[in-house]
Parts: sequence; structure tokens; C-alpha cells
Amino acid sequence: MQLHTCATLIIGAGPAGLAMAGQLAHRKLPFTVLEASEHIGFSWRNHYDRLHLHTVKEHSALPHFPFPTSYPTYVSRLQFVEYLERYAEHFGINPVFSQKVTHITRNPQDGTWRVQTQTDTFRAEQVIVATGYNREPNVPELPGQRNYRGIVWHSYEYRNGAPFRDENVLVVGMGNTAAELALDLLENQAKPFISVRSPVNIIRRDLFGRPAQKTAILMQKFPAWFTNIMARLMQRISIGDLSAYGLGKPAHSPTQDLRRGKPPVIDVGTLAQIKAGKITILPGIERINGDSGPTKIVTFTDGRELPFDAIILATGYRPGLATVIGDELAGKILNERGYPKKLWFDDRSLRGLYFLGFSIPITGVLYHLNIDSEKIAKHISENNFVSA
Repeated sequence: MQLHTCATLIIGAGPAGLAMAGQLAHRKLPFTVLEASEHIGFSWRNHYDRLHLHTVKEHSALPHFPFPTSYPTYVSRLQFVEYLERYAEHFGINPVFSQKVTHITRNPQDGTWRVQTQTDTFRAEQVIVATGYNREPNVPELPGQRNYRGIVWHSYEYRNGAPFRDENVLVVGMGNTAAELALDLLENQAKPFISVRSPVNIIRRDLFGRPAQKTAILMQKFPAWFTNIMARLMQRISIGDLSAYGLGKPAHSPTQDLRRGKPPVIDVGTLAQIKAGKITILPGIERINGDSGPTKIVTFTDGRELPFDAIILATGYRPGLATVIGDELAGKILNERGYPKKLWFDDRSLRGLYFLGFSIPITGVLYHLNIDSEKIAKHISENNFVSA
């Protein structure tokens, strides 16, 4: 197993890792990027086909390299992948591919960090974990699922709705992915249903002709209590009470829920189809009725029993950091949901370890990658943590 030494090691060659590398390259600071797959932007290459950014291009480009002027306001998945490749080429970012990190530990003798992959060992003065909040799919098993005769996919396996034409498809969950998959299924002549366990905050991607992201950035200047009131007011005006459609009435404003780790759904057309009766909202799943053998019948918490040809689990992802950093570090670094509490920590035993891309702010993940990667780059350039 080969040992490599570097100044700063960036783990991940997705948007977060590339943003960090771009910041360091801009400052002419040395770095090495590790990527578990064989491609830059691997997750974006494998998302569902119709995906576009929910944030505007002027606030979604990575540091020091704007999107091409020919790109639309809301950049498509393939355009974003192309942009990531251009970004890496522009800054001379050449990741070391097929390097899945298995352990990160600190060398107490000299204060450096030891990063172990499946094939190699890396020693670095600084380590920036930029693997993102969607590293591992969250795949729950539904009650009675083993007796289900239809297809059960997690959303990461979904590309488009073409295979489900004329079929009843149940989407489990009501986040951004679930809302878009239901819309995509409808556009491909499937019959989509969404199982929603609790009330959901929904905001329009564009409100009164203005992108919601721009409004969110403006509202950052005001105190939290004021943004909560305004978010609730704008939601009431643009969305209204959705209780009649099965979506309930959220107890908190979109901004309050976001601070609690529950991002709102950015609506790109799903809500209109729900109100038109073309996408049906159902409550939580009680069980799959398999007592008498294989079945396609699903029972819901309100007693309804309906048949489905396929179930798509839009149940999100987990960062999966605890297995990489170990229980001791995880106890110091991660919150109750498994996300890093900070970009870096002042604890002497944690110096030189950074985390980027693990927050979901209402102003946009990519927008904040610029801000946070600049903070980390500045911190690295101003400090030397080699000595323990």
C-alpha cells in the first residue's frame, strides 16, 4: 500500500470538492483531490434526467468561474456536469480517481492527518471532507415489503418515467426529489401518487416573477423573527392552505423548518398538478398486504387500500461520515443528524480538519459553497497546523 504526502487533501470531486480546489488554486496553494468514482461530479451524472438547478445561475456558479452566458437561468443537469468538467480544466484540477476513503485519523506525533483509501494511504497537513450530504441513500424497508410483487426503487435508481407509462406509481416522501419525480411520471403518462406522513412547506421557485433564491438572499439582512413572518406571509399569499389536498398545514414557517433540518419543497409545477387532481396525495404507509402471499396492494394509515405497479422511495440521503471518521471523532464533530456542526473546530486535536457542503441553506447550496470555501481557504492560508 503506497504512502502519499500532500499539504491539503480534498475528499470528493463533486461541486463542493471542486469549489474548494478552485479556491486553493486561485491562491496558488497546493492540494490533492481524491474521488471515489472514476468521474468528476459523479452524483450529478446519475441524477434523474429532468433535474435542473433550483437556484439561478448567477448565484450558483463555483468560485472564480461563472457559467457560460448561453446557459439558461436554471441550469440543467447535463449542463452542470459539463460546467464541472470545464471548471476542473480551467483550474488544473486533476483528481486521483477510484480512491474511496475508508478511514480518517490524526497522527498524534506530528499533528498531520492520515487518510486511508481502499488501495493507498495519504498523509496531509489539512484534510477537507467534501463528500456532500447525499453520500449514502437512505433506503428504509416498508412494512411487508418482502411480499410486494412490484418494483421498489430508491430515487437514485430513477432516470425518467418512461418505463412506468400507464402504471400506478407510489412515490414515498415529499421533498424536492419526490415532487419532481411525481411530475416527471405524470409527463410520461404514468399515474403518480405521493405518500406524505406530515405537513410540508412548499415555496414557489419564482414568486411574482422573481426567483425565490434572490428574495432569500435579500432576507438574510434581516433578523430571524422577521424572515419567519415574511416567509409565512409570502407562503400564504402564493401557496395557500393545502389541507384540502392532503398536504396539511405546517406548524412552522419555511425558514424555521430549514433551521430544524427540514428544507422546503421548491415547487416547479407539481403543486398545480396536485390541485388539478392529476397527482394524488396519500397519507403514510401502514403496510403492504402480503398475509396471503405476494401482492401489489398497499394499505395507508387512513385505511385506504390501493394497488401499485411500482414504489419509488424518495427518502433522501445520509452523509455517512461516522463510519469514516470513527466514533470518537464523530462524537466531537457531528450533530444528532450526522452532519458536521461547523466548517472547522478550534479544538487542538481537530485542527486541520474541515468540512464543506453539508448544509442546506434556503439561499442555495451552491451559493454557500462560494462563501464557505472562501472561509476555509482563508483559514488555511493564515494558519499552520502541522505542529501538534
